[in-house]
Amino acid sequence: MNRNLWLLAICQGLFLTNNVTFIAINGLVGFSLAPLGWMATLPVMGYVVGGAFSTGLVAKTQARFGRKTSFQIGLAVALASALLCAFAAASHNFWLLCAATLVAGYYNANGNLYRFAAAELAGSAFREKAVSLVMAGGLIGAVAGPNLAAQTRTLTAVPFMGAYLALAGVALLSMAVLALITFPPLLAKQAAGVGRPLAEIMRQPTFIVAAVTGALGFGVMNLLMAATPLAMQQCNLAFSDAALVLEWHVIGMFAPGFFTGHLIKRFGVLPIMGIGVMLNLACIAVALSGVDLHQFLLALFLLGVGWNFLFTGSTTLSLQTYTAAEKDRAQGALNFFVFATTAVSSFASGVLVTTQGWQLLNLGSLLPVVATGAAILWLAKQPIRKGMI
Repeated sequence: MNRNLWLLAICQGLFLTNNVTFIAINGLVGFSLAPLGWMATLPVMGYVVGGAFSTGLVAKTQARFGRKTSFQIGLAVALASALLCAFAAASHNFWLLCAATLVAGYYNANGNLYRFAAAELAGSAFREKAVSLVMAGGLIGAVAGPNLAAQTRTLTAVPFMGAYLALAGVALLSMAVLALITFPPLLAKQAAGVGRPLAEIMRQPTFIVAAVTGALGFGVMNLLMAATPLAMQQCNLAFSDAALVLEWHVIGMFAPGFFTGHLIKRFGVLPIMGIGVMLNLACIAVALSGVDLHQFLLALFLLGVGWNFLFTGSTTLSLQTYTAAEKDRAQGALNFFVFATTAVSSFASGVLVTTQGWQLLNLGSLLPVVATGAAILWLAKQPIRKGMI
């Protein structure tokens, strides 16, 4: 362990504070401002679509300026977009809110590279644990995000405007923490972009499965998480209950980070990812059993732990598929698949939960969960698995 990893874990936590607060409030603010109810999660979708659109630009910025400068640019965008969201809420402008979250997607694309930067701050024998530890920093967001949303939503006369203003402060704090981190120097060959073409990297079976499992695992998690505040509102549960559910969901997402890396090191990455699939199935079973608070709570907690095993596993898996000179294009591609899938799930969550209901939404999530399991089994049977994963 070193000081830089701990500081990066704090940045991860502040990044998740932003994300969880967005999830907690954007659907509700969108529902209050949208011309039609099914448009409620468009601001949630905008954050993800913005991330997908930004992956290429972020990859070029990382390659040109290095980790630290690129991350600081992302935080500057986070600050500006939070202020723009606050103005959109104050002016009751739904489309401006969507535009602001689209811009915020640049920060989303940047922050999702923290986990890859963690591997570069540790020795090769410690990469799995470094990735896992930095992701565990998301526990800060697990506690701070829902509570920030709950405590600041009535801070001003305009509902939730105070939460957006608070996120501007979170961005400033993250800038200060990031300034203390020392990243490895940008090598000339990395800046020059030498290495294999992206198409060749993407043809590797391990890369394919890392991309598929990371994207589908994130997509399912987002599908159910984004819909939860709306579903609980439809079930006449209080916003404080929704904040509690999201808090425990994000605890489930990031608390395992303290030991997921150890489990991967001991048992292998594919078995741990397989457990993640089983936990997703358990989440769906609990969600289908009823709509009381304890059922929402348990289902979302299981969903969070399952996501952690899948996403930490897919990230670890991907580290085998590219060299240092290829990392920016490979990581950009991996994040693009995650954002594209999550964008679809963000839109689908609002449409399904407002038109078809919570039960059908959960039934529909079975297909990508089964597909994720099939991809893991397929890779387990590939000859390249021996000695690698």
